[in-house]
Amino acid sequence: MSKPVVAITGPQKGAFGPRFLVACAVRWYGATPLQVRPGDDWQQLRYDAVVVTGGHDIDPVLYAAEPEVHPKYDPERDALEAAVIDDALNTGLPLLGICRGAQLLNARRGGNLFQELKSHRKMTSNRWTVLPLKTLKVAADSHLCKLMRADNCRINSLHNQAIDRAGDGLVVTGRDLDGIVQAIEDPSRPFLVGVQWHPEFLIFSPRQRRLFGALIEAAEERRPTKP
Repeated sequence: MSKPVVAITGPQKGAFGPRFLVACAVRWYGATPLQVRPGDDWQQLRYDAVVVTGGHDIDPVLYAAEPEVHPKYDPERDALEAAVIDDALNTGLPLLGICRGAQLLNARRGGNLFQELKSHRKMTSNRWTVLPLKTLKVAADSHLCKLMRADNCRINSLHNQAIDRAGDGLVVTGRDLDGIVQAIEDPSRPFLVGVQWHPEFLIFSPRQRRLFGALIEAAEERRPTKP
């Protein structure tokens, strides 16, 4: 049987590092990465799972909010990834949203975001770092807890926005020490997970790699078997 294919969405240009590392994690577990960019005819592509990578903040119009800050938006990417997420939700494809990907997944399910986090932080730093310097508190009996094999671990932080109200069917399964949402999942699905940190920068850690392994396992179980 052919290998499962994992679509990796991202911007038209740049983000080489995160894309490359996600692709490495996908190959690690025996799947084939497929890079998908704005302008691609994604409806003609065939894939078995999706990773929506991090990047620029999403336009607040996507969760019916007025802009409170004015970062750089990427409307073409927003449109592509919103369509890919909606398709995955409608067809049951396994999906992992990373950072902005988790935020957009939440928005597509009707949730909203905090547009800035500095004022919400008391115990944690607002400094961005790829190093695992922040503490993740994981909800017991969640899919994430089973993957992490612990109720807390260390994560990195590369975001200035985060999930406020979880969308329909999504459960908050991870928070940092300030209570800021770090992970969401849909317990009714084999694999529908969003994480606010960047596990691709931590693939030296087995517990971080298991996020990608579980995604691909769900994709393999969903694929038709040979008669």
